[in-house]
Amino acid sequence: MAQTDNKRFFENLSGAGKAIAVLTSGGDAQGMNAAVRAVVRMGIYVGAKVYFVHEGYQGMVDGGDNIKEATWESVSSMLQMGGTVIGSARCKDFRMHEGRLKAAHNLVQRGITNLCVIGGDGSLTGANLFREEWSGLLAELVQQGLIDEEASQKYSALHIVGMVGSIDNDFCGTDMTIGTDSALHRIIEVVDAIMTTAQSHQRTFVLEVMGRHCGYLALVSALACGADWVLIPEMPPEDGWEEKMCQKLSATRSRGSRLNIIIVAEGAIDRHGKAITSSIVKDLVVQRLGFDTRVTILGHVQRGGTPSAFDRILASRMGVEAVLALLETTANTPACVVSLCGNQSVRLPLMECVQMTQQVQKAMDEKRFEEAVQLRGRSFENNLKTYKLLAHRKPESELPQSNFNVAVLNVGAPAAGMNAAVRSAVRVGISEGHKMFAVSDGFEGFYKGQIKEIKWADVGGWTGQGGSLLGTKRTLPAKHIDKIAEQMRKYNINALLVIGGFETCDRIKQSASGTKHRVFIIETMGGYCGYLASVGGLAAGADAAYIFEEPFDIRDLQSNVEHLTEKMKTSIQRGLVLRNENSNENYTTDFIYQLYSEEGKGVFDCRKNVLGHMQQGGAPSPFDRNFGTKIAAKAMQWISKKLNESYRKDEGRVFANTEDSACLLGMRRRALVFQPVVQLRDETDFVHRIPKEQWWLKLRPLMKILAKYKTSYDISDSGQLEHVVLNRPKQSEAMAAI
Repeated sequence: MAQTDNKRFFENLSGAGKAIAVLTSGGDAQGMNAAVRAVVRMGIYVGAKVYFVHEGYQGMVDGGDNIKEATWESVSSMLQMGGTVIGSARCKDFRMHEGRLKAAHNLVQRGITNLCVIGGDGSLTGANLFREEWSGLLAELVQQGLIDEEASQKYSALHIVGMVGSIDNDFCGTDMTIGTDSALHRIIEVVDAIMTTAQSHQRTFVLEVMGRHCGYLALVSALACGADWVLIPEMPPEDGWEEKMCQKLSATRSRGSRLNIIIVAEGAIDRHGKAITSSIVKDLVVQRLGFDTRVTILGHVQRGGTPSAFDRILASRMGVEAVLALLETTANTPACVVSLCGNQSVRLPLMECVQMTQQVQKAMDEKRFEEAVQLRGRSFENNLKTYKLLAHRKPESELPQSNFNVAVLNVGAPAAGMNAAVRSAVRVGISEGHKMFAVSDGFEGFYKGQIKEIKWADVGGWTGQGGSLLGTKRTLPAKHIDKIAEQMRKYNINALLVIGGFETCDRIKQSASGTKHRVFIIETMGGYCGYLASVGGLAAGADAAYIFEEPFDIRDLQSNVEHLTEKMKTSIQRGLVLRNENSNENYTTDFIYQLYSEEGKGVFDCRKNVLGHMQQGGAPSPFDRNFGTKIAAKAMQWISKKLNESYRKDEGRVFANTEDSACLLGMRRRALVFQPVVQLRDETDFVHRIPKEQWWLKLRPLMKILAKYKTSYDISDSGQLEHVVLNRPKQSEAMAAI
């Protein structure tokens, strides 16, 4: 790939002569192993030596076999493992000056001056202190005769990059920390299981989740499962909350619900700083309402298990970015943390993030709870506002008066998260004062008149349901536009919210890990869009992923087979190859399977699997529930705004004939953007039903690099050290960002 004026490629960065150490510290989090793997492989790829530091800072202080050089093969098969295979320990010694002096000596002995720390704010603060003391520590080592002056000069600067590994998502400056999404998966799995038994026996369940100082897990899981009540430390309930909660639970039962779910963060408090425990909540419900109530404390199950696809991708991207940051750092560059903003990786000054995180706790201690929520960031703030909007119905007398009718429908193939989006749209619409209508079976149901009013209670329990409860078909509106217009006049529909499309690799690799020298060829869905194959490949550690957007020929296939064969010969390896269903009409999944089988004879054997429609089935993930909920809420608020702007009181009608009256809502880089549909004509390949430019194509080189291919990697979006900014959105922007 040729270098152009507006692009930077990492080939210009060399790690030759550099040594990088990677360690995990503090509590473990799913995805840490993926981050370690990425650091090791990217470091080796650029020519640096990479070292494991076992048992966190304790291993750095103790030295010896705790600090070992890593090889490419030493991180094989670690991607899908939970916890941290290099160990993590709380270290009292490192808090003492003598301990840090020993750690410095151990690093200098191995020529290590680049440190990648994966942990929470305490671990990262300790790393920054270590960096600030570095020159003084080396001077002491020289004075004690443990190192010479030449070594002191050669290793005079310590460079540090941090990655936040914490299931609590309690670190300011990043949208998501490594491990959070996996912990949400554990919680939602339990909630979904509990809801079936709760419904059977008409029970109330109180679930206690982790979050001693941060309520993110409790808040997002409440949003993702439609919990009746949530208690978090950042926003304690107002005095008298006990009565309000009981009224809410009782009202839910009176509308026909057979269960109640209450989620409590372990650090939940009231306005006076008194702890609100799960047992207190249970006793309250039993005494005041007489409901059969049970408590479930999830505990460390939230830390365990296989990391989610999101955490693997996040950790892999962060690990690669951390190595790039270390290669670009200078003696004057402050210690930074690599984090996620929207769908982009960013670098932020480590101590700015730590100080902002500490300000949250200070605000909570001083009972400045509104400020604490703002300091958590716009994502946390909007999660809270969205939950309040959807969970607590206002009395009819308090709703704004609106004469607008809004219809919601699903189109295209069913997708997990559609029902969460519909629930959110209906409830936000009702809160805005609109009359909401549900259209069954997409545009086909629309022209046939399958339209009915939908109420607040009608969408209860929809969040965790897979598929499309409204029904969805691929029928396009063009053939029936007159009949659709007739139905819109009949029901006086003023606005439409259309939720739909353009009209599992992990378990297989785990199966392969039980057998030496086996390659799985997997076909994924996606039409002509290679997103699932590419990002699934990154999450599962695939060796190749064939997609339509990157044309390939027989020479590429042969090169991939030879590369995989060479890897198999040098070590015990398992292989995974993905193919998008429409990547090439001639090089089919069967063809690729037969080619790999023939060329790999004597080295590896092959298995083939076509995943098919199982990819569309099942319950939605926490991410899909949360994203669907918030994006639909934002869409409905935009519709309300447009309806009010285009309503002509003198005629009693809505006139919407401008470009921006029909928009597509989606994420671009770091923000959700409303883009007029007419503008999409120039950006869309209508023949293949995909955008002409796909942001995720920039991630494909990561998969190739981590699979040991030589390739180019555009790092134009990397390398900019930004600053942490506290956004204080206006009230009108309450739902402006995720």
